[in-house]
Amino acid sequence: MTSSTRTRPAGADRRSPGARTRHERLPRLHGPAWLDGPMTSAHLVFGAAGLLLTIGLVMVFSASSIEAALAHEPAWAPGVQQLIWAGLGVGAMLVALRLPAGFLRRWSPIALIVVAVMLVLVLVPFIGVKLNGARQWFDLGVAHLQPSEVGKLVFALWGAHVLALRERYLTTTSLLVPVLPVFGVLSLLLIAEPDFGAVVSLGLVLIGLLWGGGMPLKWFGWFLAAAAVLMAALITFAPYRMARITSFLDPFADPTDGGFQAIRGMYALATGGLWGVGLGNSAMKWNLLPHAESDYIFAIIGEELGFLGCLVVVTLYGVLAYAGFRIARRSADRFVQLASVAITVWIVGQAAMNMGYVVGLLPVTGVQLPLISAGGTSLVLTLFIVGLLARFARSEPAAIEAQRGQSRGRVARFLLPVPAAAVDPVRLHRRAEERAPARPAGGARTVLRTRSAPSRPDAPRGGAAAEPAPVRDRAVPPRERRPAGNGARAAGRRQQPPSGAPRRPGGSR
Repeated sequence: MTSSTRTRPAGADRRSPGARTRHERLPRLHGPAWLDGPMTSAHLVFGAAGLLLTIGLVMVFSASSIEAALAHEPAWAPGVQQLIWAGLGVGAMLVALRLPAGFLRRWSPIALIVVAVMLVLVLVPFIGVKLNGARQWFDLGVAHLQPSEVGKLVFALWGAHVLALRERYLTTTSLLVPVLPVFGVLSLLLIAEPDFGAVVSLGLVLIGLLWGGGMPLKWFGWFLAAAAVLMAALITFAPYRMARITSFLDPFADPTDGGFQAIRGMYALATGGLWGVGLGNSAMKWNLLPHAESDYIFAIIGEELGFLGCLVVVTLYGVLAYAGFRIARRSADRFVQLASVAITVWIVGQAAMNMGYVVGLLPVTGVQLPLISAGGTSLVLTLFIVGLLARFARSEPAAIEAQRGQSRGRVARFLLPVPAAAVDPVRLHRRAEERAPARPAGGARTVLRTRSAPSRPDAPRGGAAAEPAPVRDRAVPPRERRPAGNGARAAGRRQQPPSGAPRRPGGSR
């Protein structure tokens, strides 16, 4: 704990020792010095995600080995397969580290249309694959692709892009109208699969967007009431959802069917105690707990590593949440702020949902534990999202300045390029003569320059504190792309004499 400088007016020495003046500041609590570093956000994202991925790989090896052996397969096969997916996910993360925010914004509307088409096609019987009573996957031969997972990320990026464009004239109506109808359409397609867990995760993305956009808190109360009414309607029309709710409230009322998985998960946590039974010594993974390596892997962590192992996992998700909100607070780009909040609320909220139904606090929704549960395409997508968060962290103004002041090798420059600017320009899909360069307008707001307000030649382009964009990123205004002959013809018209002037010989005036 350190105290800031105290300033006392003249004659303060004659006061009593315990008296304070209005100019005197109280001591403030400060964290460690490295927490205020320019690269702290990126280090926290990489560190928390890396540790969660390591724990996940170890626990997938442990939780899936017995079931694979009982199925007459090599005990190490599921773990090696998860390791391969993790390698592909690291490659996707490196790709995300090289994607500028302007590129994500430009292609997010097209990606949203593609995702909507995929959600429609997955419902076609001969195209979509039906597993466990739901038609949610495409069969790619080597793996199954779940378009709902891609849809959450695309919805987060598209929503952040739309709200960032409307920042200058953002009202409650303009905040809700573009985002809420799209959420409704995507939710209907997900319910048709059916995939209620994906609808809840998509709702987390919506909450993050509206919260980051500045939605008043009273509107969240209305949304909560509407969600309760919708939940009641879904339960009424689908009796199996009512069974899930009742099994969550009292799993021992139906211990052989609805409450079977929840009861076995509680037994696993109770057996682990404080220290756990030891890595690899779980009894529930002997085909006693369904989906032990995916949906209920947190129960296996509690059984083998105990309460302390679960506490480490919860703490790492807390660090990831702090890093995401820190990126949103320190970024200068409004799109990055909104996207960081939406992604963080989604990832951490989904982890809370998974751990909540494992410990018996929430109904079972079937969502996986990010970076830990077994799964191919979901792990690759989650690592891609981690790469996006790290990219946003590296585009903080202080982080860009710190990276430019460091000497970096060729490999580091290739894998981790320094962002060109804290606010990436947006190039929308327009005709060449309609394009105008984007410029930062100070603070945390992205403004697009329109043709109706051309800039003066002597006016600065980005404010006093803005960095000049690279030459290759500047679009030439339409008035500077005039053909060379226009000026000569205009000068010739200005030099023509009146119509009554005498003509020179040869036809000229």
